[in-house]
Amino acid sequence: MTPDFLVIGAGVAGLQAAIELSDAGEVLVVAKDSLWESSSAYAQGGVAVAISDDDEVALHEQDTLAAGDGLCDPVAVQALVQQGPGAIQRLLEWGVEFDRDGIRLAFGREGAHSRNRILHAHGDSTGREMARTLYQKAASIPSIQIRSFTAITDLIVEDGAVGGAVFFDEASARLTPIHARAVLLATGGMGRIFRDTTNPDVATGDGVAVAWRAGAELSDLEFVQFHPTALMIPGAPRFLLSEALRGEGAYLRNIRGERFMERYSPMLELAPRDVVARAIVAEAEATGTDHVLLDLTHLEGKFIAARFPMIYATCKSFGIDLATDPAPVTPAAHYAMGGVRSGLSGMTSLQRLYVAGEAACTGVHGANRLASNSLLEGLVFGTLAGSAMKRWARVTPVKGEPLEELTFSGMETMALRTLAWENCSLLRDRPRLETLLARLGADPSLKKTHPTRGDFELRNMKMVLELIARSALAREESRGAHHRLDFPEKRDEFRRHSMVVRQTRRRRTQIPEAPPTVQFV
Repeated sequence: MTPDFLVIGAGVAGLQAAIELSDAGEVLVVAKDSLWESSSAYAQGGVAVAISDDDEVALHEQDTLAAGDGLCDPVAVQALVQQGPGAIQRLLEWGVEFDRDGIRLAFGREGAHSRNRILHAHGDSTGREMARTLYQKAASIPSIQIRSFTAITDLIVEDGAVGGAVFFDEASARLTPIHARAVLLATGGMGRIFRDTTNPDVATGDGVAVAWRAGAELSDLEFVQFHPTALMIPGAPRFLLSEALRGEGAYLRNIRGERFMERYSPMLELAPRDVVARAIVAEAEATGTDHVLLDLTHLEGKFIAARFPMIYATCKSFGIDLATDPAPVTPAAHYAMGGVRSGLSGMTSLQRLYVAGEAACTGVHGANRLASNSLLEGLVFGTLAGSAMKRWARVTPVKGEPLEELTFSGMETMALRTLAWENCSLLRDRPRLETLLARLGADPSLKKTHPTRGDFELRNMKMVLELIARSALAREESRGAHHRLDFPEKRDEFRRHSMVVRQTRRRRTQIPEAPPTVQFV
C-alpha cells in the first residue's frame, strides 16, 4: 500500500500522531515487534502533569528546567507543561484508567519534583494503560492501519526530501519499500546498545541510525540517562524498580545497611537520577560490591503489593519479597535525551521527515530528563508533529531510494553491548572512549545474503554507539547525565547543544567516509 502518512513506531508518540493525522489522509503505523513491545508499554513510573489543586504549570516548568542542568530549550519546556493538561484530559475522555483516591485522581511524587504530580495507572503499569487507550482509539478510526513485525532498515530519500522507508518483513524475510507523502520517526530509545538496560529488546536506536544515514541532523547524543534502580540478580534482566518506590518512602542502603544519600544530596533518595545513580556506583565501589539495596521493609506489606503489583510480583518471582527483603539494585541505561534534532513541530533538517518521542531531540529534557516527563512528551509532541505533517496531505510523494549498499557488523551483539557498558556508560573518560572507537573502527563491514532482523538492529546499534561516543568525547565537561572523570566540572563554553550531521551521503560507493565530527550550537 501507499499511505499518505507513514508513522514508524506504535508507542505513545506514534499512536498519538496517527490519531492527529487521521482526518488528513490514510495513515499507516508500523511496529517493529508486537504492539506491546515498546518503551511506552514498559513505563512503570507514571506521567507528570500539573493538574492537581496544589500544583501549577509554572512549578512543573521550573522543575523540568532544573533537572535539565542548563540545557533545556525553554520554549520546548513551556510547550510540554502548558499543553500537558489538555493532552491528559483527552486521554481521560478516551477512557484511560488512571488510579484514583475515591473519585479524585491520585498523584504521587518522584525525584526532583516539587509537588505530587505523577499520575499512575494500575499502580505501576502507566505506560501500558496509556498505550492501550491510544491503540483502542486508533483502531476505531478507519483511516488508520497498523502493521506489526515490520522493522525499518533505511529511509527513502531524494534531494534532501524523505519519501518513505524500507522495511524488513519478518514473515517473508524480505525488504519492502513503503512510500508516503511524509514520514514520522517514533521509534523510541536506544538502551539496548548497553549491556545493562531497563529497555525492551526493540530499543536499538533504529530511528536515530536511519536518520543519520539519510543525512538528518542529530543532537545531544552524549546524554543517556541511567536509571538508578534496576534489579540486580545474576542472569536476570535488569528489571526497572520504579522511582515511584522511592517516592512512596523506599530507602537506599549500602550492603552494610547504612542509608547513604544524605552524603550526596539534601534531597536524599529523591535527588535527580544522575545524582542518585552516581551515588550508588560510589557506594558499591566503597563497599566492594556491585550493588546497593532498595529497602521497603519499613512500609506495610499490603500497601507495597497493592501499590506496585507488577514490581512486587516480578521481584517475588526472583525470590525477593519486597515486604521483608531489601532488593539488590544497580544503575542501568534507561532513556536517551538526545536524538534526531527537531523543533516543536517535529520537523527535522530533512524535508518531509518528522520525529517525536524518545527518538527526537527537541531540547525539552536538556542534559537530564525529569522523572515521568517522557510519556507526557510523547502525547504533546506526537500531537504537534501529527498536526504539522498535515501540510503534506496533497503533495505528490517523492520517489527516491536508499542511499547506500547494505553492509553489516562482524561483532556479536553482546560483545558490542559490553563494549558500550565498559567504556561509555555512567562514568566516562578519554581513554575509554578512544578504546571504544578504535574497537568499532576495527570491526569489518560484511555483506550477508540472508540478513535477519538482528543483523539490521546490530548495524543500527553500532552506528549509534559510535555517534554517542564521539559526542561524549567532544563534550569535555560533566553535565546532567554525562559525566567525565577527566572533566568533572561544568564548563560555560559547553552550555550548548552538540550536533552531528553526515557531511556526505554515500550512493552505493566504496569510497571511505570521513569520521563524524561534532559541533556545538
